[in-house]
Amino acid sequence: MPTHQKWNRPQLSRRELGAEGEDRAAADLEARGYRIVERNVRAGGVEIDIIARRGRTLAFVEVKTRRSRRQGPPEAAVHGAKQARLIRGAAAWLREHGTRAARVRFDVVACELDEAGRWSLRHLKGAFDASTQYGY
Repeated sequence: MPTHQKWNRPQLSRRELGAEGEDRAAADLEARGYRIVERNVRAGGVEIDIIARRGRTLAFVEVKTRRSRRQGPPEAAVHGAKQARLIRGAAAWLREHGTRAARVRFDVVACELDEAGRWSLRHLKGAFDASTQYGY
């Protein structure tokens, strides 16, 4: 009886899967011309996965990684409550560090690992903004 390829690969733990997704997201952003400012930083009691700059745009990036779509696509996990936390964290980081960015943006990088071990990434620029949370 043939063995499926997925059983021949060591299974990544959730933490390892998330770390690998974040590493791949950071590398993809750098390949697209972004400079990684910080990774896995805490501000205002919120962990921000990646802060990246490209030109005068500062992007606060949430990375979501999944093995399957049983619970929907990865980006679906960045719902209203999560968005509000990220906005709060970004505001705290900006207060602490100041910025010369002309534009602040909230992005999501959705990472998926299929059963054959292939990765796919989607960069959703401007996935949400503070005005959707605060009615500006």
